[in-house]
Amino acid sequence: MKPNIQEFQAAVLNALAHPLHLKILEKLRAGPCCVCKIIPEVGEKQSNVSHHLAIMKKAGILKTEKTGREVWYEVSDPRVFEILDILKDYTRTRLLKDEKRFKRLLKTR
Repeated sequence: MKPNIQEFQAAVLNALAHPLHLKILEKLRAGPCCVCKIIPEVGEKQSNVSHHLAIMKKAGILKTEKTGREVWYEVSDPRVFEILDILKDYTRTRLLKDEKRFKRLLKTR
């Protein structure tokens, strides 16, 4: 069966759909970074960070460059940050609406 565009889009979104991936991408917003600099920022073990970096690389979200013993990661397309910015704005708006709805519900009880 031939994959369609929606399946490809879902695979990209799936690769973004992890809190650690979002933390890593926020760190990479400043530019390319090696694992040793990402670990303290995200507060996870090296093996876990490396595993999640590999997932995003396999999905095409990240690319790497080896410099000596270090592997440097960066986003393969900076538009991923536009996606993250839209997601932040969307969730912020949803949270504000939900907060207002929750406060109205509390008043009716």
